[in-house]
Amino acid sequence: MSNTVPINQHSDITAPTPQNTPLTHAPISAGLSRPTVPDISEDAEPAEEPATVHEAMFGLVQGRLAGLLGKSSGYIESLPDGTKKTIEALKGVQVKQNDLQNQYKRECLELEKKYLELTKPLYARRRALIHATAEPTPEELEAGAAQSAKDDPDENPLAVPASTAPAAVPEFWLTALRNHVGLSELITDRDAAALKHLTDLRIEYLPSSEPKPGFKLIFEFSSNEYFENDILEKTYVYREEVGYSGDFVYDRAIGTEIRWKDDKDLTKEFEIKKQRNKNTNRTRLVRKAHPTESFFNFFSPPVAPSEETIEAGDIGEDELDDLEEKLEIDYQIGEDIKEKVIPRAIDYFTGKALEYEMLSDDDDFEDEDDDEDGDGFDDDVDSDEDDLPPPRRGAAGPGGRGGRGAPPANVDPEECKQQ
Repeated sequence: MSNTVPINQHSDITAPTPQNTPLTHAPISAGLSRPTVPDISEDAEPAEEPATVHEAMFGLVQGRLAGLLGKSSGYIESLPDGTKKTIEALKGVQVKQNDLQNQYKRECLELEKKYLELTKPLYARRRALIHATAEPTPEELEAGAAQSAKDDPDENPLAVPASTAPAAVPEFWLTALRNHVGLSELITDRDAAALKHLTDLRIEYLPSSEPKPGFKLIFEFSSNEYFENDILEKTYVYREEVGYSGDFVYDRAIGTEIRWKDDKDLTKEFEIKKQRNKNTNRTRLVRKAHPTESFFNFFSPPVAPSEETIEAGDIGEDELDDLEEKLEIDYQIGEDIKEKVIPRAIDYFTGKALEYEMLSDDDDFEDEDDDEDGDGFDDDVDSDEDDLPPPRRGAAGPGGRGGRGAPPANVDPEECKQQ
């Protein structure tokens, strides 16, 4: 699905032309601070290096371009009437293309729903094996052994007597979630105690009768000491029409209200403070709750402000940027659970999926060449390869993610990817 989470959209943006202001996001509009050029006297200051002058001029140009984004240069208005007529016709053709793209995405969604229904018996079988309510078949064991040999030819085949009774897999979903590079950052030790009771995680699409498409993540829990809910849900709703990039666009998310048991709210920390009465000088103890980081904040998603609120200036730019980032992360997590964790839960439990995620992360970085641009930075020649941490491989235990006892790494959630 889409990884676009627009909050502040302007309707007066003019399309770019060869003679018009470019509307692609320049670095300055992507969150970088605008460089300024100080007023320096040539007699009082030494001459700048060429690279510094180039950077200053580049910053000045970018700063001016940023102020012109979305403004018409007058190019379209200056064209002959016949050309303007052609442009309007081209816009009409584009409308039909957009309608086809909407239809295409809708049909893709219906195809996803079809194959989810075909997959549900396999998910039910997976659940039965996890909880040892069913016996593995010889075909399943043979296919699993063949896959293990394919993944690691040096690994010894599993030697288990045929008479061995099947056993449940402890903390299956907690381990799978913690082996996702993004989710592992959200799950605290306090959360883990509650997530040990997570018995199933599945997805449902919103019915076609709903005005807007979307999907629902369903977390099923056994009885526990933290909350009364047996089911926690997180629903993601998309807009009716696809976005400019051709994908569905996030509209809003809705989470289940968690009915916490007394003193068990994992989204809050409690502090005992002593207060003194100014008149009587008597003291009392007051218990105050403070919000804290928790995976279960996932069920209280951020809410995008209305266009009226943004236009009225009731929310600051920094606050808006922060909220947009939270919305993007929330949307990304939902998509990753839907597209990755649920369909490949056993790979996340064993750690196999980590290898592919690490490869994907490596693709986002490039090797730095020698200093050729005169920026003044040298390569660290004293670095020792022996100091580098070994690559992680294998499953994490219930206590956390990482390879065979490795501590969790601070890894940013990877960018949301569409299947």
